[in-house]
Amino acid sequence: MAKSYFFYDLETTGLKANKDRIMQFAGIRTDENFNQIGEEYNILIETPTDVLPSPNALMVTKITPQKTRDEGYSEADFAKLFTEEICKPNTTIIGYNNVRFDDEFIRALLFRNYYDPYEWSYKDGRSRWDLLDVVRMTRALRPEGINWPVNENGDIVNKLELLSKENNIKHNHAHDALSDVEALIGVAKLIKEKHAQLFDFLEKIRLKNEVNRIVNLGSPQPFVYSSGRYDKKFKNTTVAYPVKEADFGSTYVYNLRQDPDFWVNKTEDEIKEYLNIPYEERGEDWQAFPIKKMQPNRCPAIAPVGVLENNSGWEKIELSLNQISENVKKLQKNPKLIDKLLGVLENKDFPKEKYAESNLYDGFINSRSDKEISEVIRNASQDELKKLKPNFKDKRLEEIFPRYKVRNFPFIASAEEKLSYENYRSEKIKAEAPKFLKDLESVSKQKGTELTSEEEFILEELKLWFESVFPES
Repeated sequence: MAKSYFFYDLETTGLKANKDRIMQFAGIRTDENFNQIGEEYNILIETPTDVLPSPNALMVTKITPQKTRDEGYSEADFAKLFTEEICKPNTTIIGYNNVRFDDEFIRALLFRNYYDPYEWSYKDGRSRWDLLDVVRMTRALRPEGINWPVNENGDIVNKLELLSKENNIKHNHAHDALSDVEALIGVAKLIKEKHAQLFDFLEKIRLKNEVNRIVNLGSPQPFVYSSGRYDKKFKNTTVAYPVKEADFGSTYVYNLRQDPDFWVNKTEDEIKEYLNIPYEERGEDWQAFPIKKMQPNRCPAIAPVGVLENNSGWEKIELSLNQISENVKKLQKNPKLIDKLLGVLENKDFPKEKYAESNLYDGFINSRSDKEISEVIRNASQDELKKLKPNFKDKRLEEIFPRYKVRNFPFIASAEEKLSYENYRSEKIKAEAPKFLKDLESVSKQKGTELTSEEEFILEELKLWFESVFPES
């Protein structure tokens, strides 16, 4: 198939991909010149009765769980549509902060519904791309011809709704998934029109092998790096230097904006104490931790330092070749500094969640038999599914199965499966209820008499949802 882009966005019940759920999915496929191919997608997905949505999230999206139940796809039906219709071969799947947010929700949904959570983003010529860091690097290195938003304090802001407004890009309803997709296509088209060379370079460099060609511990060289972890004062952009291998093929990189001498004579305890200074007590010269993990499979926006030689690049990010050269020399003279700094980082494991649906990252599904059983489940008719008694090696998949049936095919679930689901649901809802009620009250108090009729409706629907899903006994 010909190469295409698929721009997409989600609205969700909250911010945690392992616990919250997708409520709305929207997307548009285009060719490489951003001409739309086929009809757009604008889909609601049923909110299961074991989920209490975040009141704060719903006040933004204006989508109620009741609406998703009335009009939405089941998760199983959406997973099938997504893998078969959206993820066509040679598709580049694009979002805005999707690598850290939307893509995680897609992975979790696929995992819960017996699909491989990763293949959609790399197999059969598919790939993914995040335009947020593309925007950051464009703003830092090639800002000409684009209007860039700032907040009331004059600080840079890269919110999609503000970027589209400043550049007269159609964006009628911020935080509606389809409207956000239309705006995102407009922003991509704008950058491509104004700075095609940078756009094309970043599209190519987003792939893991290309990233590893520039960020190479075998022959380390400084490189330009745009990331939300870097200071807004310098347009989220610095020159970094690879210093040590991290887990899962990642690399620790040092921010060459920072003089290593600042950290050399501090002990690990002193560094920890310095980093824990309360935000309100930090002076203007306070320095953030100089090392971050760069993950090559997350489409980082990077470039060789040669891009700074033209168009006043060094001046734009307030660095100089001499400054970074000196700091590289200091790092090389103090090889133990990196180990000391990395010693400050606490190696925190992902806490294991109570329920299997939330434990995607507890391990890969490596068993061939488990993969084959998963394929049987997702392709089974309802009559076939009713009779299935899968024997999984992975206990997560075994635990999820009866709940998968009740959520997606309640009419074929056995009485025993329904009882098991109700016990699980009751326990989960009771545990989450105190926070939900606290957040609901907080939203009501914050808005007070300024609630619009639409917001009043959302809050009333949330109260009714809570009453309907809270266990009777």
